[in-house]
Amino acid sequence: MSYTRRAVGVLAAATALTFALAAPALAHVTINPGTAEQGGFSKVAFRVPNERDDASTSKIEVTFPTDHPLAFVSVKPIPGWDVKVTEGKLPKPVKTEYGELTEAVTTIVWSGGEIKPGQFQEFEVSMGKLPEDTDQLVFPTTQTYTGGEVVKWADAPKTDGTEAEHPAPVLKLTPSSGDAHGAPATAAAPAAASAGPAVAPVAASAASSTDGTARLLGGAGLLVGAIGVVVGILGLRRRAA
Repeated sequence: MSYTRRAVGVLAAATALTFALAAPALAHVTINPGTAEQGGFSKVAFRVPNERDDASTSKIEVTFPTDHPLAFVSVKPIPGWDVKVTEGKLPKPVKTEYGELTEAVTTIVWSGGEIKPGQFQEFEVSMGKLPEDTDQLVFPTTQTYTGGEVVKWADAPKTDGTEAEHPAPVLKLTPSSGDAHGAPATAAAPAAASAGPAVAPVAASAASSTDGTARLLGGAGLLVGAIGVVVGILGLRRRAA
């Protein structure tokens, strides 16, 4: 009986550890898809889960890079949410194929809506052209709850590959395959140029897989492994008896 109690205790501890490791990872604000091609246009979604059980998320603010500004940015309306796109003057002008860029979108704020406990919301943005002189874009994001709590997902990626405590959403940029512009985006971009930096062309690609799913599967693997260890312990104890 004592062996059984010990085994159950080991299993409970392993299960708690598994979910303690997996839950925070799943609660991060992410950008989906996590990759896009350099020099092209893309549609991405900022995926915001509510990680509190006693408050709702009521406001999301995403900061856009000014060192690699995006000439064309537009947002998809979300029922129940107000959106404000803010442009600002760049630290230094950036030359693009559409002319010299002196201002660009610096922040997008969604407010007035509600992400309840146990739910998530995706905020879609069309953007381009993506820079060709960097392999990633970082989008620090601020999440505000109805209780007044403010969480800043603004930690830059660590050089050692480990995950920061509050990682900012990161869009990885890969070398162009030759058709990154996409027919719809290439056709729409010149027409949109006269409307200003806050207006984006038609998006080129849609979301696919998510980091959250991978982490969840990893957590499940750890749990299965823990169960296997407990079964092995019980077997050894029985043989010894």
